[in-house]
Amino acid sequence: MRLLLDSFWRAVAYCLHPRVIVLSLLPLGLMIALAAVLGYFYWDAAVAWTRAALDAWPLLAGFWGWIGRFFSGDVAAALAPLVVVFAATPLIVVVSLLVVAGIMAPSLTRLVAERRFASLEQKKGASFFGSMARSIGLTVLALLALVVSMPLWLIPPLVLILPPLIWGWLTYRVMSFDALAEHASPEERDTLLRAHRLPLLGIGVLCGYLGAAPSIVWASGLLFAAAFFVLAPLAIWIYTLVFAFSALWFAHYCLDALAQLRAQRAAAAVSSSTVELLDASAAASQWSAP
Repeated sequence: MRLLLDSFWRAVAYCLHPRVIVLSLLPLGLMIALAAVLGYFYWDAAVAWTRAALDAWPLLAGFWGWIGRFFSGDVAAALAPLVVVFAATPLIVVVSLLVVAGIMAPSLTRLVAERRFASLEQKKGASFFGSMARSIGLTVLALLALVVSMPLWLIPPLVLILPPLIWGWLTYRVMSFDALAEHASPEERDTLLRAHRLPLLGIGVLCGYLGAAPSIVWASGLLFAAAFFVLAPLAIWIYTLVFAFSALWFAHYCLDALAQLRAQRAAAAVSSSTVELLDASAAASQWSAP
């Protein structure tokens, strides 16, 4: 419990570090850059295609005529750019978050290691590609578990338990592995993940519930639609900040646990050596006695 609470408060404090704040703002900058590049090359073609699709849809022909009675001008022409924006934004957001997530987690782990565990030996227990392959495999398993468990979501309590539990398991398995990838050997990593399974799963579940916070922004209905260009960046920033906090919490917990494990093993080795020396000394004194 001490390790759990200590790592929690340290993660909260580290969220105010300038490097963490800059990393949390990276998705916004990347999203703006991607939107600018895609808009420069594909905006006109996308709007023209969307306009043609809206005009060609038979079910909407009567609707456009009815709307045209209340508004002057071409309604479909005015609506096409908005459709393109609303359709492209989720794709840009997902790409931005994935890119930043791949950069952020290792960077935050290095930050914790540099500031708290500079003397901790790096045993390089996992490669980058091995970690990526493991993360992808676990993500697929989590998505399958979500799909299989969907019928149970109709039971009111379970819809508040199963999704956060599944995402918490995924967060625990991925982030604890990544936090130990640089510093722990495979044997040390397996030992720590086995010994601290429940606390790490608890951290993952709590972070899963925190990850649901931006849903309040997305679920604001008409308010979200009216202030889309303000609330969408806010929700993205909250997602990134929650991800940063989760990575920091796992990094503080796992690296502290690794340092304690090595200290315990070193103390045990010294104690064993001392006992062996005393036994050897006692045996020598017995042989030398007349």
